[in-house]
Amino acid sequence: MIARIWRATATHENAADYQRHFASRIVPHLKAINGFSGAKLLRRESHDGIELLAMTLWQSLDSVRSFTGPDPERAVIDADAQAMLSTCDETAANYEIVVDELRA
Repeated sequence: MIARIWRATATHENAADYQRHFASRIVPHLKAINGFSGAKLLRRESHDGIELLAMTLWQSLDSVRSFTGPDPERAVIDADAQAMLSTCDETAANYEIVVDELRA
């Protein structure tokens, strides 16, 4: 299992818009990709506004490539999302999940 991490910042006003965009447009798109296993969007206050951290879960790096193309570290940011963000990473980090424990 792969956890893909990507960061961005937004103003307070635009962060709420991006959250809606993530839930209504990005997640449904990801669900259609074979090997997609889940998504989380985290937020926190920062000196730059709101920091957003997107974590998507994938069955393998090959399934990540189904989303990104040949470079699994390339960030995929649609134009609508970019318009809502103050800054965003141009790359994403892919981590192999080696321990996965959820509290019931």
